[in-house]
Amino acid sequence: MNNLEQRLARLEAIEAIRQLKARYLDACDQKQPEQVRSCFVDGEMVIDYDRVGVLDSADALTDLFTRFGCEAHVVEMHHAQNPQISVEGPDHASGRWGLYYHLIDARADRVTQLGGYYEDEYRRVDGEWKISATRFRVTSTQIFDLAEGVARAVFAGTAAPAEVDDVQRQSSD
Repeated sequence: MNNLEQRLARLEAIEAIRQLKARYLDACDQKQPEQVRSCFVDGEMVIDYDRVGVLDSADALTDLFTRFGCEAHVVEMHHAQNPQISVEGPDHASGRWGLYYHLIDARADRVTQLGGYYEDEYRRVDGEWKISATRFRVTSTQIFDLAEGVARAVFAGTAAPAEVDDVQRQSSD
């Protein structure tokens, strides 16, 4: 492969990974667990979403997402930004993404806004890029209570403690 072909293959890989991340975040917002699952490799892997949970497979993530994110009263918006993607070989890459996340919990009358970053690893499987490991860390949090018709700050800082922001409260279980 000549230099031009290598550069083109690298650019094509970066764009495919950008599209993969966009599909993943959109599937989260659209409450499509099967689409979320399709963005990940099969088998064991590390999915570390901090206090939300450390999981060992895409199936475990899909189960968690279905239980807590696919509720009618949970309205989410994921916006990824500033991707830094490094293609490390024809079938391996890594990336770091900033995330702006906005959550409305209509049942609890709460709004949560998070900032943070993903650190991902990617593998090309049968010609298609997939997430093979992912880690998310919160860098900023704002939580507002809307119960009395006026936004009242509940928390502002880095990462809210579990007693203030527990994802399991979102479930109907």
